[in-house]
Amino acid sequence: MRLIWMAKKFIVLAFVLLPLPAMASRPVTVVTINSAIGPAAADYVRRGIERAAKDGSQLVLLRIDTPGGLDSSMRNIIQTILTSSIPVACYVAPSGARAASAGTYILYACHIAAMAPGTNVGAATPVALQGPLSEPEKPAGSEPGKKNKQQDGESSRTDDSASAMRHKQVNDAAAYLRSLAQLSGRNADWAEQAVRTGASLPAEDALRLGVINYLAADVPQLLSQLDGKEVRVAEKVMRLHTADAGLSEFTADWRIQLLAAITDPSIAILLMTIGIYGLLFEFMSPGTVAPGVLGTICLLLALYGLQLLPVNYAGLALILLGLAFMVAEAFLPSFGALGLGGIAAFVVGALILIDPDLPGFGIPPALVAMLALVSMLLIAATAGIALKTRRRARVTGLDDMHGVAEVIDIAGDIVWVRLRGETWRAASRQPLQKHEKVRVIGRHGLVLDVAPLESNDKGA
Repeated sequence: MRLIWMAKKFIVLAFVLLPLPAMASRPVTVVTINSAIGPAAADYVRRGIERAAKDGSQLVLLRIDTPGGLDSSMRNIIQTILTSSIPVACYVAPSGARAASAGTYILYACHIAAMAPGTNVGAATPVALQGPLSEPEKPAGSEPGKKNKQQDGESSRTDDSASAMRHKQVNDAAAYLRSLAQLSGRNADWAEQAVRTGASLPAEDALRLGVINYLAADVPQLLSQLDGKEVRVAEKVMRLHTADAGLSEFTADWRIQLLAAITDPSIAILLMTIGIYGLLFEFMSPGTVAPGVLGTICLLLALYGLQLLPVNYAGLALILLGLAFMVAEAFLPSFGALGLGGIAAFVVGALILIDPDLPGFGIPPALVAMLALVSMLLIAATAGIALKTRRRARVTGLDDMHGVAEVIDIAGDIVWVRLRGETWRAASRQPLQKHEKVRVIGRHGLVLDVAPLESNDKGA
């Protein structure tokens, strides 16, 4: 009886202990974001978490260093994290990195939050709302009056409407970040402060205030701290065994890299410019094919990338209008009016296309200036070629059959002459001789009217 009891105990103990090595052997998938949060980053994180679940990883380590980014992409990443079947640990690293703006929301959304020394988190106020929320001061020296009262009333209504909208958006962002903090069990009061006042914290203070869970110098140290910890994911409690877990780095494939490139506003506007000029060169030299194919591809990629970004459609319209004016200048020379107008529209449109305060998505003014300069050079070159062509003497065509020809054959009344390497039938009122130099004085149909050269021209 005692042997049976010991056998049962051994079997139960075996069932308890056998899964542990398998758990310990499950890898940790590392997903790295070191740029602005955009459509490419959202797609990359989604694919990384899906791959980790498919490969049986016990943890996704989201290593971030970001200045912020787009609200829509940030929310897509957060939804992916919250619906993940495996825990996600956000790690702000290496030293000198930051999780600013949208990065703060992502940090709070993760099941585990950690930072490396020398990093910071915060500044979560939406970019468009970084101005003061208080009412603007009235201009000094304004005197009361009927007109001023009317203007003050209209201005007050406008300011009140704008202020109400700003407060709504701030309250929405603050409530969203607070809900994430409560969900992860971290400091919700500071989360709201990060939205309303743009507060930021270094890593040590973030740990002390309960904004993060761990402070680790590198990934091995963090995994050592996480070993044996229990994490609640999707109503289940999972125990981590990360001390000796292998790391599996998830790298972005060519599709994600292409998406990251074309959703960069600088590259998108460059592709759009190349596309327009490629089509222009194809129209000017039909049959070349290569400029038209390249231009079409670049233009489609640019438009696809821009439709994923929060663009100002007035700016996009100005860019297209400016490029159209510059193309029209090549076909309808207007002494530079269309070209200069097109350059002005292009520059203004490029500057207002994307909010310059949006982290990681502004268009550098230097790039706009370079594209405008290249456009000016192309317009100048096109105008110069057109002017030179107009001044050049006509060298081909039936309307330019003038000059000195040579009689090469006479058959009765039919005379044949050679003019500019071509053989023509000719007619003359005066007798001609073979090899005689004659002058072309006119043309009727396909017959040239010729006359003998004057005596002083013979032998020339």
